[in-house]
Amino acid sequence: MVAIVGRPNVGKSALFNRIARRRIAIVHDRPGVTRDRLSAEVEWQGRPFMLVDTGGIGLLKGEQGGDDFAQEIVTQVQVALDDVDVILFVVSVHEGIVPMDLEVAGMLREAGKPVLLIINKVDTVGHDKGVDEFSELGFEHMFPVSALHDRGVDTPLGQAVGLLPEPLAKPVESADEEDQAEAEPPMNIAIVGRPNVGKSSIINALTESQRVIVSEISGTTRDAIDVPFEVETDGVRQQYNLIDTAGIRKRRRIKDSVEFFSVNRSDKAIERCDLAVMVLDAAEGVTEQDKKICDKITDAGCACVVVVNKWDIYQFAAEKARKDAAKKAREQGARKFSRKKQEEMMFEEFGQWVQSNMFFLDYAPVIFTSALDGFQLDRLLEAIRYVSGQLNQTLPTSLLNRALQEAIERNPAPSSKGHRFKLYYATQVGTRPPTFLLFVNRKELFSDNYSRYLTGVLRKAFGFEGCNIRLVAKPRPKSIDPIRRTSVKKKTGKKASLREQSRLKGIKAKKKAAKRDDARQAKRKTQRKKPGTKAKGRSRSTPGKPR
Repeated sequence: MVAIVGRPNVGKSALFNRIARRRIAIVHDRPGVTRDRLSAEVEWQGRPFMLVDTGGIGLLKGEQGGDDFAQEIVTQVQVALDDVDVILFVVSVHEGIVPMDLEVAGMLREAGKPVLLIINKVDTVGHDKGVDEFSELGFEHMFPVSALHDRGVDTPLGQAVGLLPEPLAKPVESADEEDQAEAEPPMNIAIVGRPNVGKSSIINALTESQRVIVSEISGTTRDAIDVPFEVETDGVRQQYNLIDTAGIRKRRRIKDSVEFFSVNRSDKAIERCDLAVMVLDAAEGVTEQDKKICDKITDAGCACVVVVNKWDIYQFAAEKARKDAAKKAREQGARKFSRKKQEEMMFEEFGQWVQSNMFFLDYAPVIFTSALDGFQLDRLLEAIRYVSGQLNQTLPTSLLNRALQEAIERNPAPSSKGHRFKLYYATQVGTRPPTFLLFVNRKELFSDNYSRYLTGVLRKAFGFEGCNIRLVAKPRPKSIDPIRRTSVKKKTGKKASLREQSRLKGIKAKKKAAKRDDARQAKRKTQRKKPGTKAKGRSRSTPGKPR
């Protein structure tokens, strides 16, 4: 593992993106944009390793102050230094050595790990003069680079890979397990929602660590952070990749470019994930922005689990409402239920209310959690495992066609212009999301309403809870040329309009008239004068007659 460390605004994120060959971290001129640890799997000359980007260290030793996240960033950097094998210490040639560089250098010496000094922003040859100044930091290996212009990055990267320990040889017994893990990549699970609904708190509660920075300030998370996560159930290990995203707010409320790129990273996380965990605030309920985020999830086609977080805040009001309802029911002589049964009924009623407000995601299970005290986080993991199993299931073709044909016979599609919808054959062509290809007679008869009807039939028959089902209609070709045809069939274009047909008829009539005139002239030429015969018609030299 290789970590990139330094003070704020020296180009750490730009170097991270340059080595990873992807735009993962947000790069901006403003200092302190990166807060959490970002990691990415990279490869250099056939050697894979993990690259970690950290936030800028902006506090001196024993200093109390800075911005609201300075201390949390230093804690995240310290955790990264404990796990890495090689450290890339990044400084800026434009500003030279500053006191914070000396403080970071002392921190890295205490870590006891190999350190490579990366002198960034050496964009031209003229900047090479300021490189010798950094020998004062006391590191043996110094490399002038320009992450922005990809200048000199290969040399320190090759030396850093050479300092990494050799990978441990895995036992032969685990060969089958390794092949199975490579065949099934970890499922990407994106935690999405509005700002300050508890997304990062859920990540920390599931991983049982302070992996990401949590704060009451809205917009704490900026990058899309991948967090590997592994769960063992009944002796079976399941690997997931949790993606912590920035809060998605309304476009008109985005204040600056940093927040714009944060929301853009969240949208891309929804597009690349297999399952999205939609987090709601129990105190605020379902808002208009929540519905817009759910619309993005349905457009991406990923599976979904709805989580109502911060239930501990709403629980007191819910308990009071439950007691009032129970008291009123006892007064009316209704049946008395136990406390556990009353809670189940309350959860079921609130879940139905959530699904009714987000009717386009009524297939997603609703879980009530509290990341602060760990309430029902085990049920969240159980729902994720169940939905992932539904997402990967493959239906037998015979059962699929039987269910669809029965549904069409029970409720046929509306006909149009005397044509009725017919299904010839259906088959499943993909998973994540489940995709079905339907061969029909006419694609235009397969409306959106009828597609939703058949989707509901598939859910009722085969489950697919939490999954976005896609039905693709493909019309049958109208005509098929025989194989033994010897003559080449002429290609016909589109049917001409009435105006074009009348114009073509006029052209044909003119051609026929011209052909008749040519025939008459040819006949006259052949009828030449012979001895003892007179030409028909008047003579051209007859006097008194006009020509």
